[in-house]
Amino acid sequence: MRVTLDTREVGRVTIVRCQGRIIAGAETELLRAHIAHLLRDRKAIVLNLCEVGFVDSSGLGAVVRAHTSARQLHGDVKLCNVPEPIHKVLQMTHLVKLFDIHDSEENAVAAFYRLTKSWEKLKTTGPSVLCIDRSTDVLAYLRELLRRAGYEAYTTDNLRDSLILMRVTPPGLLVVGADLTGSPATQQAFQSACAKVPVVELGSEFCTLDAGEAASGLLEKIAARLNPPAKLPA
Repeated sequence: MRVTLDTREVGRVTIVRCQGRIIAGAETELLRAHIAHLLRDRKAIVLNLCEVGFVDSSGLGAVVRAHTSARQLHGDVKLCNVPEPIHKVLQMTHLVKLFDIHDSEENAVAAFYRLTKSWEKLKTTGPSVLCIDRSTDVLAYLRELLRRAGYEAYTTDNLRDSLILMRVTPPGLLVVGADLTGSPATQQAFQSACAKVPVVELGSEFCTLDAGEAASGLLEKIAARLNPPAKLPA
């Protein structure tokens, strides 16, 4: 089966879910080119190998090169959900010591948010805002808007990944878009999480408003939720 690469962003971490065989030829070239493209503006990458059935020497070499390229750019490529046959190959070749390997996507993402000797800490001490919306364009706008306003912004386009981010880097506030869906269990878990943190809802009209008007209105709401006015004594 030709390798396929399903990529998504979870905050500042990019997860690449691999499926198929990573073997010499088009497959290794596809993986190499894809990681190189990601490293142009992303430094935290997780390769999820749970659906990889076979890796040959060239395929393993491509993964090693991806890791080396990331390190040269002061980033990292971590592995997760490594199938037992591939894990045995890593042990046999002693490459298991090269990679930071985790048993789940959540643990791999969490590792990027912990301060280690080999990774620049991603979190800052400023107010953090987690934005969840189905539109990648809206999320890109929110990231830049909030960062330029002095906030630490994290984004994701689905509820399941938002729960991962809330566990590994608890936000000070949520910005929630309209019409977000998930499994009943995910929706219930998300509602429970929302009860513990201030929430600002974007509303379905946000993406069609004048950009300046939308920005100023959102920033006002965020400031009000993070710094509510003090109650006057009775």
